[in-house]
Amino acid sequence: MATDPMEEAVDTVTLKVFRYRPEKEEEPVYETFEVPYQKDWMVLDALNHVKDQLDGSLSYRWSCRMGVCGSCGMSVNGEPVLTCATYIEELLPGPIRVDPLRGFPVIRDLVGDLGDFMEKLTRVKPWILREEEESREAGATLQTPGQVEEYRQYSMCINCMLCYAACPIYELEPGFIGPAAIALAQRYNLDSRDDGAEERMEILSRKEGVWDCTLVGECSVVCPKDVDPAGAIQRYKVAATMDWFRSLLTPGRRG
Repeated sequence: MATDPMEEAVDTVTLKVFRYRPEKEEEPVYETFEVPYQKDWMVLDALNHVKDQLDGSLSYRWSCRMGVCGSCGMSVNGEPVLTCATYIEELLPGPIRVDPLRGFPVIRDLVGDLGDFMEKLTRVKPWILREEEESREAGATLQTPGQVEEYRQYSMCINCMLCYAACPIYELEPGFIGPAAIALAQRYNLDSRDDGAEERMEILSRKEGVWDCTLVGECSVVCPKDVDPAGAIQRYKVAATMDWFRSLLTPGRRG
C-alpha cells in the first residue's frame, strides 16, 4: 500500500501555543514547541507531550480524552474544537496554533474563566421543577420512549463551551445567556415530568435571552454532540411569540 509522501516527510510538528502567566507576563505571548508526529495523535496528545516532556508549567483543562467531559475545548487554528477529538494528521503540515476559547477571560495559558456561563446556567434552572411532588408510594414517574425522544437531543450537551466561543453575540453582548444554557433550558421544558417552562420563559423571553440571538448558527456547526442549540433558540422564539399573543388574547395571564 502506497504511503503518503507528506506523512513520510513529517517527523515533528510545530505547536504555537498561547501562553499567559500573570506572574511573568503583562500580556499574552505565543510559545513554539516541536513535538513528535504520530499518526494517531490528537492535539491533546501533543499538549500532553509538551507538559510531560518539555514544559510542565503549561496549563489547560482535560479529563476523559473520549469526547464526553467537554473540558478540553480550545481554539485550534482559529476553530473551537475538542482537542481530544482533533487529529494532528488533519492539520499538517502545521504549524498548529492553540488558543483558549474566545469570549472567556483567560486565567492562565489555555484555561478560561467559565464563571459567567455557570451563573447563567443556574439562572435558567436546568433541573426538573414540579408544582407538586408525588409521594414515594406513587413510585417512579415513568416516560414513554416518545417522551424521552422529545428532549434527548438537548440532553446531550456536555458544557464544552464551543458554542459560546463560536457565537458572535456572546462576546459583544455580555448579558446574552448564550446557546448552551438555552438548549439545556429547552431540554427540561420538553420533559414530560417538568412544570417549569413558564418560569424559564420569564427569563429567556427577555432581550438577553433568545432575542439577542441573530441566528448565525455557528453554535450548531461546532457542537460535537449535534445538540443544535440554534434550533433550540428558534423553538424558544416561536414559543415566546405564541406566549405573547396568548397574553394579548387573555389579559392578565402573564405580566
